[in-house]
Amino acid sequence: MSVANAPTSLAQRIDALLPQTQCTRCGYPACLDYAEAIARDEADINQCPPGGHAGIEQLALLLGRAPKPLNPQNGIEKPAEVAFVDEAACIGCTKCIQVCPTDAIVGAQKLMHTVVADECSGCELCIPACPVDCISLRAPAHENQTATRAAQYRRRYEARNARLARERERREETIAARKEEIHSTSISRSAVLEAIARAKAKKQGGAPR
Repeated sequence: MSVANAPTSLAQRIDALLPQTQCTRCGYPACLDYAEAIARDEADINQCPPGGHAGIEQLALLLGRAPKPLNPQNGIEKPAEVAFVDEAACIGCTKCIQVCPTDAIVGAQKLMHTVVADECSGCELCIPACPVDCISLRAPAHENQTATRAAQYRRRYEARNARLARERERREETIAARKEEIHSTSISRSAVLEAIARAKAKKQGGAPR
């Protein structure tokens, strides 16, 4: 293994131990970003509340470090929870859908939304996003949610990122096509105006300036 590849490999091994809630409470935008920061010695191993003490111990064992308490600045360890939408209060703004890292919220603009509990990682990102405070947390129907579902959450997160990338690409293609259409229309209009100017000049017996 080359030195250049070592940090990436270590980051992947660290990421494999994280709960994949993608909650950002560690101070990074996603679990892999946090793993990469740990691998670069830019972040400590005690910044993941969903992973809790057990997660810290696993990271310490992998990295040959001593375990330490969870950093309270990143939050507290608590039982796994999932989001729940008060459907009667939901205004269908889609803000919760836009921030959900696992696409666990379904609904449409101006229509009621609901959470698919089996896909919810309990990241809590939808709660501050909701303008009418209609989202709360409750205990999941299944046990040890974050500990046993990390691979599922990672797949959902990666699938969401791929979907967003496709949507961005389609938007960019649409914008580019529209710009080309406007440019072509402008050229055609200029050609028509030039033809009219030539015709007028010919009719008047002179040449256009």
